Amino acid sequence: MLKLAKREEQIMQACWHLGKAFIKEIIAELPDPKPHYNSVATMVRILEEKGFLGHETFGNTFQYYPAVSKEDYQKHAFEDIVKAYFNNSYPSMLAYFAREQRLTQEELNEILEIIKSRKK
Repeated sequence: MLKLAKREEQIMQACWHLGKAFIKEIIAELPDPKPHYNSVATMVRILEEKGFLGHETFGNTFQYYPAVSKEDYQKHAFEDIVKAYFNNSYPSMLAYFAREQRLTQEELNEILEIIKSRKK
């Protein structure tokens, strides 16, 4: 799966949040300063060409919807991060978060509970 550029990811976040949306609705979800309508329309068409969005036609306007779920994209993006920054090692990644992100004991316990429940 392709990695999204920053603005593409912002547009996808808006579409995942909205479910279905016209360009103006997508723009309303984007952070300030708001990009120009034509810029967003161009990026939406690119995302459609890449297979991330689909559309339904209403007269001469399009309503866009995610063709890739947020969960599927997260999974692939996270796998790329683990490969690129943690030598494809989930224990190394968890150790990083435990050391460098100064997780509280409560957060560490929560992670352990998630791991234990997965084993059952």
